[in-house]
Amino acid sequence: MTPDQLRYEETRAWLDRARRDLRAVKLLIAGDANAEALFHCQQAVEKALKAFLTFHERAFRKTHDLGDLSAECLAIDDSLQPAVSDAEALTQYAWRFRYPGEAYEPDSAEAQDGLQKAEATVGEVERRLPAASRGG
Repeated sequence: MTPDQLRYEETRAWLDRARRDLRAVKLLIAGDANAEALFHCQQAVEKALKAFLTFHERAFRKTHDLGDLSAECLAIDDSLQPAVSDAEALTQYAWRFRYPGEAYEPDSAEAQDGLQKAEATVGEVERRLPAASRGG
């Protein structure tokens, strides 16, 4: 396998995981599991941004911080700004609601908003990658 084929394959793997997270969000919202849905919204965006960085051969550290990942992506393509800036607020869902003791449970409107932001960001990332790296 050539280095380019490997890079495309790794990019596809990240995007496949992001798409799976988006599918999970829809199922979780339908099941009134909004906190869990929001976790997967954050995960979808994180994986899409890591796909973008992988395609552009940019190393990234192990992080769930969408702000850090967004900054690295914007250094490559600043036209991602609107989508990633909307999605950065999803960072909190990587840890919020994961353990007992949170003061409130998110409602379906919050989960739907998270889904909208995640879908927009994943879509914008996908549009900026060649079809061969997106899979499907």
